[in-house]
Amino acid sequence: MNTRTLVFVYGTLKRGGDNHHWISQQQFVGEACTKPMFRLYDLGGYPGMVRADEGLSIQGEVWSVDEAGLIKLDVLEDTEGGEYERVRVVLEGEWAERAVEGYVYLRSVEGRREVGVRW
Repeated sequence: MNTRTLVFVYGTLKRGGDNHHWISQQQFVGEACTKPMFRLYDLGGYPGMVRADEGLSIQGEVWSVDEAGLIKLDVLEDTEGGEYERVRVVLEGEWAERAVEGYVYLRSVEGRREVGVRW
């Protein structure tokens, strides 16, 4: 059985983004915003979403991703190397009760420019 996971993307993986080809063969489900629990930073050509006590509602897209696609995304986001972690992300509105995962940046954002709610 091919399990699918709902994944929230907020940067270069979105439609029109530089890395969209990594996810383009998966199923676009819709647009969404996180609960105001994160901040978004420019990491030099791509964003990093980090947990924040005084967070914002980050705008992005939800995709239904198969197991093979999830493995590829984990490689792109360097989850094994500790750059990002794929975690449950709480979204607003119609998505609030759905199990959705997203990539949270784990390294320091000191000196990085904050970019607001949208990349």
